[in-house]
Amino acid sequence: MNVTALARKIRITTTELLDILPQLGFDIGKRAIKVDDRTAQKIIAEWPRFKKKLAYIKVQEEKKKEEEEQRLSEGKREVTIPATITVKEFAALAELNVSKVLSELMKNGIFVSMNEKIDADTAMIIGEELYLDVKVSETNEKKDVSETKIKDILANEKKSDLIQRAPVIVVMGHVDHGKTKLLDAIRKTDVVAGESGGITQHIGAYQIDHNNNKITFIDTPGHEVFTAMRSRGAKIADVAILVVAADDGVKPQTVEAYRIIEQSKVPFVVAINKIDKPDADIDRTKSELSNKLKIIPEDWGGKIICQPISALKGDGVDELLDSILLLVEMDQEKIVANPNASAMGTIIESHIDRGEGSVATILIQNGTLRAGDVVLLNEQPLGRVRVMKDYKGELLVEAGPSMPVLITGLKIMPAIGDIIEVSSGDKKVRLNKIRKNTQSNKTQQIAEADSDDVSKVNVIIKSDVLGSAEAIEESLEKLNTKDVKARVVKKGLGAITESDVEQALASGAVVIGFHVTTPQSVQLLARDKGVEIKHYDVVYELVDYIKEKMKAVLGIEISRVDLGTLNVIAMFKTEQKSQIIGCKVEEGIVEINAKVEVLRGEEFITDGKIEMLQAGKQDVKQVETGQECGIQFKGQPLIKIGDTLKVYKEEEIRKTM
Repeated sequence: MNVTALARKIRITTTELLDILPQLGFDIGKRAIKVDDRTAQKIIAEWPRFKKKLAYIKVQEEKKKEEEEQRLSEGKREVTIPATITVKEFAALAELNVSKVLSELMKNGIFVSMNEKIDADTAMIIGEELYLDVKVSETNEKKDVSETKIKDILANEKKSDLIQRAPVIVVMGHVDHGKTKLLDAIRKTDVVAGESGGITQHIGAYQIDHNNNKITFIDTPGHEVFTAMRSRGAKIADVAILVVAADDGVKPQTVEAYRIIEQSKVPFVVAINKIDKPDADIDRTKSELSNKLKIIPEDWGGKIICQPISALKGDGVDELLDSILLLVEMDQEKIVANPNASAMGTIIESHIDRGEGSVATILIQNGTLRAGDVVLLNEQPLGRVRVMKDYKGELLVEAGPSMPVLITGLKIMPAIGDIIEVSSGDKKVRLNKIRKNTQSNKTQQIAEADSDDVSKVNVIIKSDVLGSAEAIEESLEKLNTKDVKARVVKKGLGAITESDVEQALASGAVVIGFHVTTPQSVQLLARDKGVEIKHYDVVYELVDYIKEKMKAVLGIEISRVDLGTLNVIAMFKTEQKSQIIGCKVEEGIVEINAKVEVLRGEEFITDGKIEMLQAGKQDVKQVETGQECGIQFKGQPLIKIGDTLKVYKEEEIRKTM
């Protein structure tokens, strides 16, 4: 028979066949063209068993390779990193799984996401545990473009043009520790009552007057899914307030918020809230701050002001504001701006308003913004300021540094964290360039996502404000595993439309509405097309729903569970498809109906199943280490005295996230 014909019969290539045959005991030569019929028929008849033998050889080779890699890993591998690096980038440089790096960080009390940054000292600490020699690159890390842009502009201003501006304060901490209630006490308003689930859903910015000093506050959402929004809030702040509840202590989001403050290098004070609660314990809270975060209170010999307050009753709030002004005074040479320059600021929030169209909240960081100004993003015009309001909703003609303002008249929706500036009149660029680039990037992202060989849950997000949509998308990304991913195929603002339903139908997506409605006509269309639409007011409920969807598509995998090892000591009966043999359990246990691999030395011989199991001439279900037993083996009758039987079972396991 021609070797090529034989290869076709057993469905492998001729080259593979010639490479494999010597391993199976058929050395016909590397350049053989023909093989005698008797040998060929034997190879065809035995091929199913040979395949299993080859599979066993491959597994053993992979085990040896893993052992070799483990041995090599015992010597430290050198990794060079910048001064700060994201967890994901660090894992890539270290050639480690991201989850392993995150696990090591958590062991050291550092709770961050894979997209958050860690400093070089932290990387060195966990590097020791991961057998890495972490070194810091001599070149400086590339700074955030937006942050650098504002610093460069301020650096080029004449000192004589700079004046003191109102400090910008960011309020951060764990969910339900009273951040918004603290701002209520400061602003004498009631924001909490209007929040879904008692959790702030959007970033807000407000300005107050305390002892003839203006102070701007940024309220960041408290739930963990708003990490991205909290990070942006910290980047534009001069001082941070870390709120910790006296009855609850340091929690995961407290740690996360502190890491963001630490990375932003802004001075901060700790507000120990809820001291009015019966189970409040200020000293215990200070102890947790010291032990878990290395925050040593001033009255314990440290440098951090820890002010006890009751946001509910207003106790200690004035003292907290005085502490903030004290920190500002120590850093006042940096808290300056030129009110006569062209305005520049950061987008705090953006959303679609039914009556006013695109609306954005901007914190002015330099210059003065005036009604009628043309604003730019990356030298592309966003539109003209048609209406400008302060945080109370009152109309403004102009807004200076550190003032948060809401503007309308934008033709294109900016993203949270974008830096906008006022046009000087010499930058004329068509708006559709941005639209084209944005669409091109989105198409590329979808194409890249489609190339992934994993299960996916496609999602379309429609929200009332852009910040929420971004936070939802980031929180869904955190759910992704190597087996299943949540993919946002589209996100937008405003009510759910027929176009959303049609796109969901084409992509197999579920449509999520956050703080938005669905017209009845669209609901009917979705029902007719079989498209699922879900509405949510609280983000973590939405995330939990998508998580359940992802679990549902994971499916079931088969897992091998090794039970024990048998040594064949006697042969009693051999039939065409079975054998009755005597064995001794060398280790582990043996169970009825378990599967068996037969080895002769290191060589795989065959496999089968234990159909009957006896000990002391009695049928049993299980035999333990050291006992002798008789088994009825179902499979090819190739077992001989001295063979080793590897006993195992297979279990169906539903994959989890």
